[in-house]
Amino acid sequence: MGGSHNRSGTRGAMQAGLCVALLAMALVVGGCRSGQSAGPASTRVGVVDPQRILGETNAGKRAKDMLASFAKNRQALIELEEKELRRMEEDFVKQGSVLSANAKREREEQFRRRMAEYQQKVTDLNREVQDKQKEVLDGFRDKIEALSGKVAKRLELQAIFDRGRGGPTIYADEAVDVSVQVIEEFNKTYP
Repeated sequence: MGGSHNRSGTRGAMQAGLCVALLAMALVVGGCRSGQSAGPASTRVGVVDPQRILGETNAGKRAKDMLASFAKNRQALIELEEKELRRMEEDFVKQGSVLSANAKREREEQFRRRMAEYQQKVTDLNREVQDKQKEVLDGFRDKIEALSGKVAKRLELQAIFDRGRGGPTIYADEAVDVSVQVIEEFNKTYP
């Protein structure tokens, strides 16, 4: 019984998502263009491409450069650790024939500890990079939403949909794309 409830809950969520996508498509395909004048019964919508805004705005370029630099610095730390581990391994191989059995075991244990520390550090640094990307991109997304609202008011649009990959827009005529206006507003607000 719990399984059928779970399936119907999942089905309901999928149907709700499909309804939103169909509503968006109906609004876009129904002849709502950002350049047309709004009559009392018309709905005017627009779409934006967040990836385009990220790539074509000054603030977006700075954010991408900062993230690349952050990731590069973390990668450099990982490479330093790798070099140290290789040096330890080479030293152990060179000295292996002259070390006593106890000294070999100690060196092997020391190397295993350093390897475990290295693996944990790699995991931590990768998580740091992912967290930083999420933080920066979420902040950028907030700015896109705020400035899209400003553009929507200026163009008298009732809604702006995300046309990026994974967004709710399946199709949109280029005439309703207001990405250029959002980019201009972005560069004016965040030079």
